[in-house]
Amino acid sequence: MRGALVVVDMLEDSLGEGRSSAITPHGRAIVPCVNELGHWARGRGWPVVFACDSFLPGDFIFRGKLKPCSLRGTPGAEPYAGLERRPDDLVVPKRRFSAFFKTDLDQTLRSWQVDTAIVCGISTPVCVLATALDAVSHDLRAVIVADATAAASPEAHAAVLGLYRDTPLFPLLRVMTARELREEAT
Repeated sequence: MRGALVVVDMLEDSLGEGRSSAITPHGRAIVPCVNELGHWARGRGWPVVFACDSFLPGDFIFRGKLKPCSLRGTPGAEPYAGLERRPDDLVVPKRRFSAFFKTDLDQTLRSWQVDTAIVCGISTPVCVLATALDAVSHDLRAVIVADATAAASPEAHAAVLGLYRDTPLFPLLRVMTARELREEAT
């Protein structure tokens, strides 16, 4: 396995000082695990990618319940300050749920000979899941890291992980804890 850690939407607008959405406490709670995964991945020579919502004012996505947030060029669209970042980490701005949709992430991962996208971040039922499924659609294996992902409620998080623990996509799409991932990749 040659992996890349893809950290999805761990942004200042969701997790930063003064933020208080339903996902904020759950997202902040996984920061230590995400940081440990980043350290582990870098130690293996694997890339770390921060896939960040980067919307434009008046974007189509705001025609639903989502209020304008994570606007391109603002501090709110930047990775959360509590995350450990290195200068060679990649930041991929994205305008939709998946880190692969209309970005060059697929081409970039292939140029790095990556065969597995290790997906963590927020939100499990939407952007994390869309990224993992798109990784498989791009002929990459995908791992959703159960204890390094979060949703607005623990019930929604658990429900999505439960659905994808045992699907016909196994072993192309897997749900694992960070510990299980590290042990298997050794």
